[in-house]
Amino acid sequence: MMDNVSVITMFTLAGLNGTANYRVTLFALTLLCYCVIWLVNVTIIMTIIVDKNLHEPMYIFLCNLCINGLYGTAGFYPKFLSDLLSSTHVISHAGCLLQGFVLHSSACADFSLLVLMAFDRYVAVCRPLVYHSVMTKEKISVCLFFAWLLPICLVLMSTITTSTSRLCGSHIPKIYCINFLIGKLACSASIASIIIPAFNYTFYFFHVIFIVWSYMHLIRKCIFSSENRSKFMQTCLPHLLCLIIVVVCLLFDLLYIRFGSKELPQGVQNFMAIEFLLIPPLINPIIYGFKLTQIRNRIMQLLCAKDKHRFSSGKN
Repeated sequence: MMDNVSVITMFTLAGLNGTANYRVTLFALTLLCYCVIWLVNVTIIMTIIVDKNLHEPMYIFLCNLCINGLYGTAGFYPKFLSDLLSSTHVISHAGCLLQGFVLHSSACADFSLLVLMAFDRYVAVCRPLVYHSVMTKEKISVCLFFAWLLPICLVLMSTITTSTSRLCGSHIPKIYCINFLIGKLACSASIASIIIPAFNYTFYFFHVIFIVWSYMHLIRKCIFSSENRSKFMQTCLPHLLCLIIVVVCLLFDLLYIRFGSKELPQGVQNFMAIEFLLIPPLINPIIYGFKLTQIRNRIMQLLCAKDKHRFSSGKN
């Protein structure tokens, strides 16, 4: 006879309970935010792709960071929007694992890409004479390949481990799925379910250590040189701001999941849950768009060209 704990095929997402009174308003605001996220990220991506003058390492990494922002949010917003229009908030076992995989791999890819951007700025400022020999197109391609491949492989191992666990529950107290919460529903914890996440956290902790190390050298190099200070403010500061935003949002969510009080209002819990899916994908492209002169000028040129075309068409 088959044990019931092995046949759970659907999960209940409890995060939207009690939102019936303002569901339409929340849907409109969420849809607006998602549209703005697409607008700002696609604008940066297309600007970099179209303008050959922007085919430099820093801008290529930025383009990939924006693509990753769209990838990560695609794992959350469509499902969340459909849940807001539905009276039942459920997700299949396979759908839950897929959503968790997309969100985790996107967060990990963020760190991988930010490491590459930190290394690029370190070489540009601290070792400018060897910059073009170090940051070649071939090396950039290899770095980007592994920046996408490693997060996918590491998270895939964790997802496979989670998928093989026997479950004793189907209630997820969140508005989306993550491996940690699925794992908490397991009847017993396996060694792999402990070792693999521990390895992943350690691996990306060293990413943060490397970024801190690179910025210590950058700041030391820039203190006594006005030229380097200007370069730091122009190209390193946006990266540093984006890094702080990503780290703070992710740490806040991770710490709350494990140690946060469940007595907080559900709306507050939901906002904390979507911080890293709202703030970094929305703010990071805006920071770079305003701060990096070449991107800002290129966007303004495109907008002015469209305005001139409309004006000339109107006159004709």
